Amino acid sequence: MSAIPPVSRRALLGALAAGPSLLPAQQKRRPNIVVILADDQGWGDLSINGNTNLNTPNIDQIGRQGVQFDRFFVCPVCAPTRAEFLTGRYHPRGGVRGVSTGQERLNLDEHTIAQSFQQAGYATAAFGKWHNGSQAPYHPNSRGFREYYGFTSGHWAHYFDTEMDHNGQLTKGKGYITDDLTDHAMAFLEQNRAKPFFCYIPYNTPHSPMQVPDKYFDKFAGFEPKLKATNPELEEVTMTRAALAMVENIDWNVGRIQAKLKQLNLDNDTILLYFCDNGPNSWRWNGGMKGRKGQVDEGGVRSPLLLRWPGRIKPGRTIPQIAGAIDLFPTLASLAGVPIKAAKPLDGKDLSPLLLDKPVQWPDRMIFSHWAKRTSVRTQQYRLTDEGRLYDMVADPGQKQDIAAAQPKVVARLQKAIKDWSAEVLPKGPDNRPYPVGHSRMTYLPARDGNSTGGIERSNRAPNSSYFTKWSSPEDRITWDIEVAQAGDYEAVLHYTAPQAGSTIELSFAGAKLERMIAEAHNPPLYGMKEDRHNRGTESYAKAFRPLKLGVIRLPAARGLITLRALKVNGPEVADVRYLILTRV
Repeated sequence: MSAIPPVSRRALLGALAAGPSLLPAQQKRRPNIVVILADDQGWGDLSINGNTNLNTPNIDQIGRQGVQFDRFFVCPVCAPTRAEFLTGRYHPRGGVRGVSTGQERLNLDEHTIAQSFQQAGYATAAFGKWHNGSQAPYHPNSRGFREYYGFTSGHWAHYFDTEMDHNGQLTKGKGYITDDLTDHAMAFLEQNRAKPFFCYIPYNTPHSPMQVPDKYFDKFAGFEPKLKATNPELEEVTMTRAALAMVENIDWNVGRIQAKLKQLNLDNDTILLYFCDNGPNSWRWNGGMKGRKGQVDEGGVRSPLLLRWPGRIKPGRTIPQIAGAIDLFPTLASLAGVPIKAAKPLDGKDLSPLLLDKPVQWPDRMIFSHWAKRTSVRTQQYRLTDEGRLYDMVADPGQKQDIAAAQPKVVARLQKAIKDWSAEVLPKGPDNRPYPVGHSRMTYLPARDGNSTGGIERSNRAPNSSYFTKWSSPEDRITWDIEVAQAGDYEAVLHYTAPQAGSTIELSFAGAKLERMIAEAHNPPLYGMKEDRHNRGTESYAKAFRPLKLGVIRLPAARGLITLRALKVNGPEVADVRYLILTRV
C-alpha cells in the first residue's frame, strides 16, 4: 500500500473546517452535482409515490438507491421555486414576484448556488427552462453558469425542433425538447469528466403545451386512469394522459443521464437529485392532497425530493423532517465542501446531517409558502392557511378537518409567524426595474417584456412566448422600459411577420431615431396545433418570424422607453412582433 503524502497542518485544518469531503485521504476531488428539476409535475406523478397510472423506474431508482424526503416543499409556481433553489432564500427577498413581464427576474445582488460552485473550481452548466431573467446580467451565463442551453421564458410555444438560447445566441434545437436538453447535458458531462461539475437540468415538461412524441403518448391515448384526482369531476382525462406520457419521457431521459454517469465511471462520485417546481398543473391523482399548482395548500407545494450519493448516503431511507427548496443550496454546498460567499443570510437549512444519518438535534421549524397575496405556513405537524384554517397534517394529510377552533394557541402562534414573515420578506412597493441593455454584446427584448398602446394586443393572454399583433395604426406603440449600460452604436433587428409589405417603422430612444420600410411580406401559418395532446388555452401558438434589420441607432447610457411606431401603414396591419434585438457594434 502506498503511503499517504504528507499534508501540512494548516491544509489539514482547512480541510476539516470545510468538510470531510475535502480530506485528501478520503476523496480525490469534490463530488459532482447533477440537479434535475421537472416543471409542473406533481408529487403524485411518480410510481415510487404509489401512482399505478404510470411507470417511472429510473426516477424511482434515485430514491431507492438513496433517500427520499417525505415532506419536501417548493413554491406554488415555477419561477419562485427556481429562485429559492438558486439562492437558498425565500423568493420575494430576491425580487421574484411573478412568472412573466420581468417579475420573474432574480435581483442582481443575490448570490447563486452556481456562483459558489464556480468559485470553488467547478465546471457549471444549465440545460433547460431558466425563468429568472433573460437579459444579461440576469441571464444564466451571468449568474454562475458558464454553459447554458435552453430558454429563459416561463413557457415555450412548441416542443419539437425548438428555438433555443445557447449562451445568449438564438439557435434551433433538434428533436423533442426534453431529449434535446438531455443530449446537451450528457455532452457536458462527458466534456467535463476530468473535473468536478455542477450540472443543473431544469426540464420544462410536463408544463403545457401538452406535446410529447407518439412513442410515449400511444400508451396513454385511450387510457382510463385507475387513480383519479381527489375531486374526480374536476379531472380532464386528456390532460392527465398527456401529463403521464410526458413524465414517462422525463423518466427515460433520467435513465439516460444515469447511464452516462456509469459509462464515465462517475456514478459513485456524483450527487444526483430530482425534484419538481410546484404541484401538478391539472387536477389528477396526487395522493389525496388538497390543492394543485398555484395554490398554497399541501398539494400545490409538496414535491418529491429524491437524492443519491453511492457510498456516502445510506440507501433506502425516507427522511421524515420537513424541508424545502430553500435548503438545497446550503445542503449541496455542505456535502461538497464548497464555501458559500453570499453576502445575505440564507433562509434554508443544511440537511446534510439528515442525509448522512448523523445523530443530530433537529428542532421543529416553519416553512412559508406564498403566491398571489396568499400565504400559508407549515410546521412538522400543522399547516395554517391564509384564511386562518388549521390542519393537523399528520392525522389529516388531506386537509379535510379544520381544527382552528380546538387549537387557538397554535393558530395565534402561526398567524403571528405569517405576519412577521410577511413584514420582513414581502416587497413593499411596485416592481419598476428596467430591462438592461448593453451588459452583453447582444440583448434580446422579447414581446413578453414589452408593453403596447392603442389597438395592439398580445397573441394570447399569457405573456410568455407571446408576440404583439393587431398593429394597425400610426397611433399604436410598442415600448420596452430599458436602461442602457454602455453607450454606443447598436444594430437593431426586429423579428416580424407581415401580411403585406410597404409599411414604414420607426425605432426611437432618447431622441435617437431610425426608420425602415418592410420591403418584403412574410405571413407564415401558425403551427403547433397538430402536436397538442390537449387544448393549450391561454398560450400562444408558434410561427416562423423573420429578422428585419432596422439599422444602427446611437443609444446613450440612460434609462427610458425604446419605442416602435409606424410612420406609414400599408394594408390592414403593420406587422406582428416577436423580438427586438440590439447588438453593440
